[in-house]
Amino acid sequence: MAAVNEQAGIGPTLKDLKKHIPNSHIIVVDGYSTDKTANIATKLGAQIIYRECNGKGDALAHAIDNITDDYEYVVFIDADYTYPAQFIPHMLQTIQENPTVGMICGNRFNQNHPTVWKNSMFYRGNMILGYTHNMLNGVAMHDPLTGLRVVRWKIIRNWKPKSKGFDIEVELNHQVGKQGYNTIEIPIQYRKRLGEKKLKMKHGATILKRILFESLN
Repeated sequence: MAAVNEQAGIGPTLKDLKKHIPNSHIIVVDGYSTDKTANIATKLGAQIIYRECNGKGDALAHAIDNITDDYEYVVFIDADYTYPAQFIPHMLQTIQENPTVGMICGNRFNQNHPTVWKNSMFYRGNMILGYTHNMLNGVAMHDPLTGLRVVRWKIIRNWKPKSKGFDIEVELNHQVGKQGYNTIEIPIQYRKRLGEKKLKMKHGATILKRILFESLN
């Protein structure tokens, strides 16, 4: 997971992960946080990798480069406690049982999605970007920008993402397809984030550019 000044969410997120996937190796790429993010993560047993804050995509690419062991699967999750780890065991079981599936994603926008959020800019922006993503790229997903994913390690072992920011999810969707695998989604719950929200309206333009770029490749 990528983290910059996430002291409010990093602790609950790591405890949630340790509860539901207790034998996992957790890597936190910290963008030289000025709060207690790295200290909290260290005390909870995570491996800390420091990286200048160049965006979420750059941080996750750096994490991939620093995985030295040969794993079956990699889990991507945000550090703000929005994604419940309780869904990860089911995601792992599902991908294990389906050899043609390369990635399992948590779909936030399902029947359990809070109605009040449907009037928010966050929800409407995601819907517009998701519709554009599906129309142009041919990757049919209800929630193509979700931050909770289980991916086969062999698909991304040698992957060198071009995305530096929040557009990393779009590029990852295509990476899985390019390797000949399918992506499936499962419905999940989505919690209110702990701490300041990093995703801003301006990042929508970067994501849209990545959607357009991937549609041409």
